Order: sequence, then C-alpha cells, then structure tokens
Amino acid sequence: MIAGACDCHMHVCEDGWPLAPTALAQPPHAPLAAYRAVQQALGLGRVVIVQPTAYGLDNRCTLQALAACGEAGRAVVAVDPQVPEDELQRMHAAGVRGVRFQMLPGGALPWEALAPVAARIAPLGWHINLQMDGAQFPEREQQLARLPVPLVIDHNGKFLQPPAVDAPAVRALRDLLDGGRCWIKLSAPYETSRSGPPDYADVSALARVFARQHAERCLWASNWPHLGRTPQPDAAALLALLQDWAGDAQVAARILADNPQQLYGFAPAAS
Repeated sequence: MIAGACDCHMHVCEDGWPLAPTALAQPPHAPLAAYRAVQQALGLGRVVIVQPTAYGLDNRCTLQALAACGEAGRAVVAVDPQVPEDELQRMHAAGVRGVRFQMLPGGALPWEALAPVAARIAPLGWHINLQMDGAQFPEREQQLARLPVPLVIDHNGKFLQPPAVDAPAVRALRDLLDGGRCWIKLSAPYETSRSGPPDYADVSALARVFARQHAERCLWASNWPHLGRTPQPDAAALLALLQDWAGDAQVAARILADNPQQLYGFAPAAS
C-alpha cells in the first residue's frame, strides 16, 4: 500500500435524488458504502468524489458522501456563475476543491460559463475539472491556457477517436501540461478505446506518453462505478495498468499519492 494513494475520480449515486433535466439516464444505485469495498481492495486511502452529470447542479448527494469521508475525501461539484459566495465558502470548508465541466452530452454547464465560473472560484484555489472530446484541444488550447485557475483534464484526454501519439490534438494537450497549471487523469481507458481490454493498446499508448513525460502532471482514477458499462471493468486490473503506463514504481507512487496531495490539498500522508 502506498501512503496517501488517492482515487481522483469516482461517483456516488443514490436512489431518491432527483435527476437534472439534462440527465441522459437514471444512474445505478452506487452508494459510498459499496465503493468502500473497492477502495479497500485497491489500497487507496483517499478519494475525490466527482459530481455525476445526472444530478446537474444539485450537489447534495456528492456533498453528503463527502461529509462521510472526512479529511480523506475531497469533491468536485457543478455550480453556475451566480452561485452565492456563502455557498462556495461552505463547500470549500467541506472539502470541495473544483468545479466540473462536462462538455459532452449530459453536461450541465456550457462553454460560455467556463470563464465566469473560473473567475468565481479562483480566490478559493479551486480548479476546473474538464471533460471534452480531445479532438478539440487545438481549437480550445488558448482559451484553456488563459483560465485563472488550474485545469484538470479527464480520462487521458477523452479522445473519442484515439489518435496517434504525435497527432496535433495530443501536442496541444501536452502543451497545456507543459504550462505547469494543467493536470491529466490517467483513467477510464475503456470509455474511448477501440482496441479494447485487457490492455487498451490505443489509449495506453497515450497514457504512457503522459505518465513517462509529464509524470508531475498526472493523476490516477478508477471512474467507479463505471457508469453505462456492463459488465463493469475490473478496478484492480485498471490500477495495474498504471504500473505499465508509468514504467517505474516511483513514478507510479508519485501519480497515486504525491500529485493528488498537491492538487487537492490533502495533509501529508503518514508513512
């Protein structure tokens, strides 16, 4: 077990919470208690709960789960630019450290809200957590580089059609990483891979570039409960892929523990 190892992207979905008008489907019942077994099996002491798109701007389910995690938890929520300042302060005290922008179908916030929200959360030291089709990085690179907050990119760039590692869109993403204020989650290769399990060769080629050439900007995540995937991917196998992507145990440990501690503001882990 690596002290301070963190799962940087998972969702809690509970029966009974209302769906947003933008929701694409009813999420499965995936309570924090069920995730705990996965977390323990993987040897992960920390977790970042990310607001499910199905709940839109209603963060109650996420915040309830966050409260149960104590100091070992952080959260990423969804808010609009007019969110009251006292609500931001309350969420910060609870452990929220970012705002999610899902730019694929089902997202609650449009591109036009990106800069206003970033301006609201900058004084808190929060980040923007962005999921988009990676093919758009060349046209969005300058807009993203101008944000006054750190930027976290989901799922190996979420290239809906995995590109060659030297493609312009990959270069644009790597330029953002080189800027020193952008991070990338090495996660959910199954969402975009065309070659498929067990090694997801096409997405793994990208993940190796990120992990071996931008290790200080990488995070790892399970993406539990793997919404929309039947059967569910094996979380242990996904974590094992990180060792291959990193190519070095110390690099993998940095991605699992040191980088999340820095980004999400966790206390130093006891070794």
